[in-house]
Amino acid sequence: MEEIAYCLQAALERDVTIDEINDSINNIQKKYQDPNLAIELVKVNNGYQFLTKKDFHPVISLLQAQRSKKKLSQAALETLAIIAYKQPTTKTDVEQIRGVNCDYSIQKLLEKELIAIIGKSEAVGKPILYGTSNLFMDYFGINNMQELPHIKELTDNTNSIGDAVE
Repeated sequence: MEEIAYCLQAALERDVTIDEINDSINNIQKKYQDPNLAIELVKVNNGYQFLTKKDFHPVISLLQAQRSKKKLSQAALETLAIIAYKQPTTKTDVEQIRGVNCDYSIQKLLEKELIAIIGKSEAVGKPILYGTSNLFMDYFGINNMQELPHIKELTDNTNSIGDAVE
């Protein structure tokens, strides 16, 4: 919260204490706790956003049916996961992991602004390096990359055969 406070101080170009800014943010959050209001102030991606309260999601989703975010295909989701966990990474790295061409998936993820070009590799041919964007964190409701689940948390041992050996 302090990083945001410093940015606000600079934007206001006057002496405002960090405590005043924090108090203001807390007051705004309290004001929007009213159950009759459809939005609330939520900390997302090291900033704050007004988001729809969960109780109002069904109504809002009906209103935004035409503009709703389309679901990611399995291929795009796999590509995005590889980029998120291995960033910065090249298209070739992603293709070696997936075993298929990823041109289309990367193009669609770039169009949706879930990934971004973050530079060029020093490898032969200087391939483009990809990484996740700030919109990625907004889309998945996380504040930083450390909030991604660890790979060990994602493995499911329920379908394993035999006893585990230590």
